Amino acid sequence: MSAKVHVHMQVSDFEKSKEFYARFFGALPVKDKPGYAKFLPGLGPINLAISQGGVPNPAGPVNHMGVQVDSPAAVETELFRVKAAGLPVVEEKGVDCCHANQDKFWVVDPDGVRWEVYCLNRDIEEAESTPVRAETPKAGVPCCASDCCPPA
Repeated sequence: MSAKVHVHMQVSDFEKSKEFYARFFGALPVKDKPGYAKFLPGLGPINLAISQGGVPNPAGPVNHMGVQVDSPAAVETELFRVKAAGLPVVEEKGVDCCHANQDKFWVVDPDGVRWEVYCLNRDIEEAESTPVRAETPKAGVPCCASDCCPPA
């Protein structure tokens, strides 16, 4: 499996941050939308997303952490393992979020850090219908809780 660590950060100055990460990684974002950019640099197995944060987040700039896997089957394998370990999960299949359709599940660590394990099913372009966010899960783990995911 070729997994990537996913970090989604809310930034106070989107354009300045986008320029910084492009220079730092030596690569332009692979997805560049108003208020949202995603980097998949050759520097390491990371998937960094940034989005305009607006009001500073009191918990810091990290919106959530995650692991991107290659397929829905890999999501299911990890979901089975995590459930067997006794951790509460929130499952989302075919959810439109952050300009993409994804299968995923969420867990929350003891300090409230949200982690997702997900696969990218397909990118969503603006010409398609407005992305519909999955119903907010019972555990209070919304899609990405940022400006990139409009409310339903």
